[in-house]
Amino acid sequence: MPCQKIETGHQDVVHDVVMDYYGKRLATASSDATIKIIGVSNSGSQHLATLSGHQGLVWQVAWAHPKFGSVRRLEGNQNEWTQSHVFSEHKSSVNSISWAPHELGLSLACGSSDGNISVFFARVDGSWETTRIDQAHPVGVTSVSWAPATAPGALVGSGLLEPVQKLVSGGCDNTVKVWKLYNGSWKMDCFPALHMHTDCAFLIEFDSLYE
Repeated sequence: MPCQKIETGHQDVVHDVVMDYYGKRLATASSDATIKIIGVSNSGSQHLATLSGHQGLVWQVAWAHPKFGSVRRLEGNQNEWTQSHVFSEHKSSVNSISWAPHELGLSLACGSSDGNISVFFARVDGSWETTRIDQAHPVGVTSVSWAPATAPGALVGSGLLEPVQKLVSGGCDNTVKVWKLYNGSWKMDCFPALHMHTDCAFLIEFDSLYE
């Protein structure tokens, strides 16, 4: 696809831009409290939808894996979008969101300025199961990201290993922390916390392959 300039139509700062799994659509998040869905192709771009409903600025957007069909945080077909669920676990700004690897099912992690991380998992009946990491970063969580679901060594090993449920988070306490789900509870998986920064850690991500 050739390089092209895309007019989003936002009326304020754009904070995040994410392309979907097939590279056909962009989702953008803005301080104007909206999300824009934009179709992209070699011939140009086309505005598909404006998603509203937030009461404040939108920091981040994320696409669910297409294997889940129409079951998404916001679901739709081209310009017909409806809100499918509202999560209201947090009392302060939600600064970061991340869908889990599709092998783990439809699961969403959220990091907030209230210091907590919430993880939502979609059940078969359409309801959501919630787990929390309370005070993961007491002065605010700025970023969350999932590790690959494949256990270390599984790609070269001979046996079947259980999928990994592991998160990394960054916060305004200048630390990065790794969390792993043990028997339904999230525990730190790296001691002590990684403390190599002198200011907030805003963007972190696991490598796609790790040892």
